[in-house]
Amino acid sequence: MKRSVFIAVMLFSLTSFGAPEEGMWVPMLIERMNIQRMQDLGLKLTAADIYSVNHSSLKDAIVQFGGGCTAEFVSPEGLILTNHHCGLGSIQRLSSINHDYLNDGFWAHSLEEELPCPGLSVTLLVRMEEVTQQVLSGVDETMNQLVRNQIIGKNIAGIEKAAKQGTHFDAKVRSFYYGNQYYLFVNEVFKDVRLVGAPPVSIGKFGGDTDNWMWPRHTGDFSIFRVYAGKDNEPAEFSNENRPYQPRRFLPVSIKGFQKDDFTFVYGYPGSTREYLISDGVDQIANKENPLRIKLRQIRLDIMDQAMDESRLLRIKYTGKAAGIANYWKKMIGETRGIRKLNAVSRKRQEEQRFQAWADSTAGTKIKYGELLNAFHAVYRDYHNLQKAFIYFSEGGQGIEIVKFVAGFRELVKISKEKEANREKLEKLIAGLKKSATDFFKNYDVEIDIRVMQLMLPEIAAGMESEYLPDIFNTDKFLKDRNYKDFAERNMRISIFSDSSRLMGFLDHYQAKQVSRIEKDQIFRLMSGFYECNDRKIQPRINTLVSKLDSLQRCYMKGLMDMHQEKTFYPDANSTLRVAFGKVDGFTPADGVQYSGFTTLAGVLEKEDSTVYDYRVDARLKKLYREQDFGRYADRDGTMHVAFTATNHTSGGNSGSPVLNAYGELIGLNFDRNWEGTASDLMYDPAMCRNITLDIRYCLFIIDKIGGCKRLINEMVIR
Repeated sequence: MKRSVFIAVMLFSLTSFGAPEEGMWVPMLIERMNIQRMQDLGLKLTAADIYSVNHSSLKDAIVQFGGGCTAEFVSPEGLILTNHHCGLGSIQRLSSINHDYLNDGFWAHSLEEELPCPGLSVTLLVRMEEVTQQVLSGVDETMNQLVRNQIIGKNIAGIEKAAKQGTHFDAKVRSFYYGNQYYLFVNEVFKDVRLVGAPPVSIGKFGGDTDNWMWPRHTGDFSIFRVYAGKDNEPAEFSNENRPYQPRRFLPVSIKGFQKDDFTFVYGYPGSTREYLISDGVDQIANKENPLRIKLRQIRLDIMDQAMDESRLLRIKYTGKAAGIANYWKKMIGETRGIRKLNAVSRKRQEEQRFQAWADSTAGTKIKYGELLNAFHAVYRDYHNLQKAFIYFSEGGQGIEIVKFVAGFRELVKISKEKEANREKLEKLIAGLKKSATDFFKNYDVEIDIRVMQLMLPEIAAGMESEYLPDIFNTDKFLKDRNYKDFAERNMRISIFSDSSRLMGFLDHYQAKQVSRIEKDQIFRLMSGFYECNDRKIQPRINTLVSKLDSLQRCYMKGLMDMHQEKTFYPDANSTLRVAFGKVDGFTPADGVQYSGFTTLAGVLEKEDSTVYDYRVDARLKKLYREQDFGRYADRDGTMHVAFTATNHTSGGNSGSPVLNAYGELIGLNFDRNWEGTASDLMYDPAMCRNITLDIRYCLFIIDKIGGCKRLINEMVIR
């Protein structure tokens, strides 16, 4: 290799993959990849303590919660902790004006008081194994991506079927390193999960969306559930006969506290990262996708926030929806700022120049990788406008609640128009639609949706390329004249879909010949226009380009690994179990600003503002603070710590993950990242990226002193 290329490669290696805290590591591979490094930093455990299939290990205490968060067993009786924002949907669904568990909190003082959560499940990993060779059997590099995907899909289906055969397990094969490796995950899925405890929202969501993704933080972001199982201690559907699940492992809890630079690690299910994306992709996200998504979400949030401020009932109905919209909205703002501050696009381009120099350095690498980056650039040029159209569909059209709901009636129209409509099929479909409608209207307000539609339609009409705009924008007299306010006001008032009684009455006596009434409904026509454009014009073209990008990304990932054979690469997050490690530490976000690594209860009182919903402070909490009644949960300096920051590399999905000390004891619940570090899904910056953790002592303090649930404290092993 030429000296200049060698120096460039070494520079790439040092600048791109040098941070000791960076990475989300596969537990099964810890022994080979990371254990020595972790022990050098302070870990007192072995690799087998973290992951083993032959005896119980920490992996047996970690579950994926509801498909999008993490939780952990903290007692031998199936008690699990996760974040309040992870349990928020279940808490909201169980709430009403008479039982406002969001506002008032909920504490079960016996097993009998614990509340079933229909639809909520947790997934526990039994084992994982590499299956790359089996998945890629019959695949060669000369195949086009479509044929390759078909063979891989067939192989994966066979592997999953064999893994489940004769067992109660679920099995999934997941791609790693963009299809260069594959792993099989065998899981148990528990469907009887019950709410045990949750603080009032003034504690569990203190600071609201204003503080979300920010530091310093003072949020008591936790909720408590219990997993139930059948008499054989295996997963079972809900039954009063079920008993608390007895896990193979649960986490001991440490109230000793910790110091700056203490070793920590996070064990959980990070959702999605794209650390190896090329500059075009990072530029697409930061400068094209995120700004548009932010703008369209802001419209919905402003309307929902105003409505929730005016009505307690609407706050119950829309708290979960608004939180879901706001969480990623604010993350995108911080991510975009972070990418620009890091000069990430330029840095990626410099890396690509080094990659190109390496690719051109030998005949063999030039054949394999020489034209790779040019091919990337060509695909991204086509991808931009299509992705813009899709965002207007997904964030704009589907952002109008009634549009997404009415899409569920397309199948009814299709069956009704068949020559001989099958009555049995119709009745089964109608029963499903009625259930869907009941769930929808429980948390729906037509006045909010009218306002959203009135503001969203002109945004779509002005921003979406005419090629992808539904025909109704050219045929409806109101939309043609840009009278979006009257279109929404008139049609939402008379639509059969916008009123629960009207829709249920229609479905109760529905006959196939009445299909024309559905098709003539302007809200149905609006929905059809959006979905037909997406299904025919947008999604097929996006799928083709994404397939090309996937193929190119797979080759690029392989190229990076060939180029840096001395490096240990961590795979991007993909909602599978991972370990991240680092140390307790503060950070300096800007010139002259220094953040310590922890916050205390004093900060809650400093932020209090009784006129702002998100900054109300519970009277009981104020009393405990005034009396300094912190029990055994106070820090050694006598203060009540609330949250702390560390350098663990986390992502969405790590919410609720246990943060553990060097001995594998629970010291906190991961719940967020700092705003300055949210670009870590695309580029990790060791100076700025911090995970934000709820101090477990504050969690226990709230359970004990606010919830009065010493029975839960007594279930745990506290050290």
